[in-house]
Amino acid sequence: MINLKSILWLLPLSLLVSPLLYGENLPDKWYKGTIQATAIELQQVGDSLHIQVLYDLDKIKVSSNHSIELIPVLIAANHQLELPEISVKGHSNFQNLKRKLALMNTQERDFYQSEAPYYVVKGYGITEEKQIRYSLVIPFESWMKDARLDIKKEVMGCCKPGKLLSTFPLFGTVTLEQPPVPYHIVPHISYVRPQVEPVKKREMSCEAFLDFVVSKTIIRPDYMNNPVELEKISSMLAEVRNDTTITIREISVICYASPEGSVLFNKQLSEGRAKALVNYLLPRFPFSKELYKVEYGGENWEGLRKMVAESDMAEKDRILHIIDHIPVEINYRTNTSRKKSLMLYKQGNPYRFMLREYYPHLRKAICKIEYDVQNFNIEQAKVLIHSRPQNLSLNEIYLVALTYKNGSPEFIELFEKAVSLFPDDKIANLNAASAALSREDIALAEKYNVSNLKYSLGHINVKNIDVNELNDILNNTSVNVTIENQPNDNGTLIEMKKAINYLNDNHITDWRYMLNKLGENIPVFLEYGIDENKIIDEMEKVEDVLMKR
Repeated sequence: MINLKSILWLLPLSLLVSPLLYGENLPDKWYKGTIQATAIELQQVGDSLHIQVLYDLDKIKVSSNHSIELIPVLIAANHQLELPEISVKGHSNFQNLKRKLALMNTQERDFYQSEAPYYVVKGYGITEEKQIRYSLVIPFESWMKDARLDIKKEVMGCCKPGKLLSTFPLFGTVTLEQPPVPYHIVPHISYVRPQVEPVKKREMSCEAFLDFVVSKTIIRPDYMNNPVELEKISSMLAEVRNDTTITIREISVICYASPEGSVLFNKQLSEGRAKALVNYLLPRFPFSKELYKVEYGGENWEGLRKMVAESDMAEKDRILHIIDHIPVEINYRTNTSRKKSLMLYKQGNPYRFMLREYYPHLRKAICKIEYDVQNFNIEQAKVLIHSRPQNLSLNEIYLVALTYKNGSPEFIELFEKAVSLFPDDKIANLNAASAALSREDIALAEKYNVSNLKYSLGHINVKNIDVNELNDILNNTSVNVTIENQPNDNGTLIEMKKAINYLNDNHITDWRYMLNKLGENIPVFLEYGIDENKIIDEMEKVEDVLMKR
């Protein structure tokens, strides 16, 4: 589980109240009253510069033919930029502007608008205080990071150029945008506890390719390669004979015949050879005769097909077609069968090749032992993990792993051992993938049979919650955003890897934006405060709630 505190910071709002009192110490020639400017904001926001100033005009009366221009100016070492002004106009000056605007055509009016003041206000007839909020957003340029903002006050007549009355520094610096705190994901790797097996049912088997005299069922231990093949079975039986922690339920002996000759003869031959193997084993091992079960495996067509498919023999495709499409049984109407078709194809040359090269390997015996294993405590399991790990359950291996430090080599090795013993088990694969992720080995994690991951949001201990309640909680909570490796029906390891890389590379910290970028195919889950044994059931409940969106 990956924990990230959503980082919220308050950018300090530099609220500077500047007693910019224009006119108080000036002659009454141009205007009467006071103008006060309050600095609200001069701040970089992304690729923009936000400017806000509050003007208070108190009992202003401007000379009739003139206007007072309040011009914000951005100033840096080698740059200066005048921004749109606020124009406070006397009576005649204001009426002249109205007449000019009324007489302008569309082109003239468009030109005027391109250079028009930010705001035009009457500078007469004001008997009380008037406020004007100046708010402007302009593109941010690199030189502006060292700029200040001054307010120039000019007086203008109807025809004469402006005259500078004063300049007042309002902002000393631009408040620069703080770089985002990097979105650093630290995985918290979760491991799911497997269920306890009430009875540990196990089996083991081995194949032996015994050699018999043609059409005979008597086992000769010293004949051809029989010493090696018989030792395979004897070693397996000796292993279980000496294990006091298991109880044998059944020993099956299954013999297969190569598919030449009649089906009936092959059945009798294979059954006879299976019984001969049982008779060979009975005096050598202390297992009762009742434990042995003799089975006829049949003609080994499956083995033949596999050997042909994996070979480079001539006419392979046609031989496979015969095996796949012509029945074994004789069709008396057409006088055809699979064996006869193989014997007749290409004058029997492919058949004779298979008879020589493949058929001897189809005559095999399989000895399979089915047994139950007792349960072990942790101390016993810690010994068996090195000597007979196959006798342990997934849960017993899990409990042994917990005796080591999380993430230690011993801890990780046990989960990898578990998946080697239970390669098809979902939880074994999940925990092995988790162990690989703990070493930041995503390539290895992807090799395990883990198709699903859980993206989890928050630590909110609730049992039932609707979407509106969820939104309220997230909008009013400092949220932990987590990506957790637990199974659900959506999301893959590769998607998780892409999502993590995306969030890191783009320094994303806002959870709403993050959820959108994870994609619709990756559900977001609440993490419940639940017992680890119930985690899979609870995840399904969470999915039922959130997938209703």
